[in-house]
This record gives sequence, C-alpha cells and structure tokens, in this order.
Amino acid sequence: MAEEYTPDEEAGAPEHGGGSPVEDGEPEEQETEQPMLAPDPDDGVRRRWYALHAYSGQEGSVKKNLLANAEQAGLTHLVTDVFVPMEEVAEIKSGEKKVSKRKFFPGYVLVRLPEHPEQNPDLWHLVKNTSGVSGFIGARTAPVPLEDSEVEAIVEEIRGERERPRPKVAFEQGERVKIIDGPFANFMGNIDTVNEERGKLKVMVEIFERLTSVEVEFWQVEKM
Repeated sequence: MAEEYTPDEEAGAPEHGGGSPVEDGEPEEQETEQPMLAPDPDDGVRRRWYALHAYSGQEGSVKKNLLANAEQAGLTHLVTDVFVPMEEVAEIKSGEKKVSKRKFFPGYVLVRLPEHPEQNPDLWHLVKNTSGVSGFIGARTAPVPLEDSEVEAIVEEIRGERERPRPKVAFEQGERVKIIDGPFANFMGNIDTVNEERGKLKVMVEIFERLTSVEVEFWQVEKM
C-alpha cells in the first residue's frame, strides 16, 4: 500500500526571507463588495500587473502585509493595488442554501507595480521579503507581467459579466511532473489527485523503492 506524506504535518509552512510566514490558522481577509481595481496614479510611470506565489491559505495575509510594509517603507506610490480574487459559491447544507467565498486562484496574489520592479532594489526587497510570499511568477530575476486584459477578465467573471477563463496551467491525473521545491525537490512522479480549489496536487513518487503520495502546491512542480 502506498504511503502518504504531507509536508505541512511535519515541518509546517516553509520560511522565507527575514520574517516568518503567517500561521495557516490566521483568518483570511474577505472581500465584501464587488471587486474594483484602483486607477493608476497620473505620474507618467507605466505599471503592470504581476502575480505572486503565496503560501496556501495566506493570500489575504500577504495582501495585508504587503500594503502595510509599503506604507511603512514610504513606497505606497509604487505598490498601488493588491488584489486577491474571490468568488461567491452557493452550497446546500442541511437543506439550506449558504453562500460562501473562496479564492478564485488559490496560491496567487495579484499586485500592481511599476514595470520591471526588479530594477528598483527597495521595491524588489520589500515584495520578496513580505511574509507569506515565495516569489514572482516568471524568472527569478525578471518577473513576467500579466496583461491588463487578463486581470480585467477576472474581475468581469467574478461580477458575473463573462465566463470564467480557463487556467493557463492545468494539471491532469496521471500526468508526469517534477517537484522543484520543498523536501522532495528533484523527485519525479505521476499526479494522483488534483485539488483545484486548494491549488494542491498529490504526486506518487518512489522513495526507498516504495510509492509514496506527496502533497505539493501547484507552484512546487513543473511539467515534464
């Protein structure tokens, strides 16, 4: 029988930078109104949307910490918007319809920054060292921006104005992947289950000649 290993049960959330990540049990900030994107300042600076990898369950805390750190550092003119897309989900429990909120893209936080944030050392250090952030989407030294139209489409979908876009990175059961982060980095295996709501996978890897189920987040693997 295959064993199952969940890193969170043994080591907790991984540490990053100078601060410790927020505990998983910390309440998430909930969006209570229709999402609105802040307008860019009229200062001639071109700004783009970037996606940050956030530790699972800490997306709301990342938003709060990032805005607080920017204010403390006097960089609010550079961090002009932070967006954790949330959507309403209706469920029937005990015969009653209940509406709850869940994250649209678990494990990701969208942030509005001047183009090429890696060229501003203060801004780069602030974002990379915010508790709960594990990095940008894209290369380690040059993050890849999102198109404004992509973020606008997310907002429109949450408002019910258009169909939900398909994720650009989709995983399927049986697909072969390589783990690139965590205690099982460089192990390869096949996907056993996909949990899109939590942004996690269970991958079957061979450890000491025995198949073991390892739970990882989407960003911790790459397709082969």
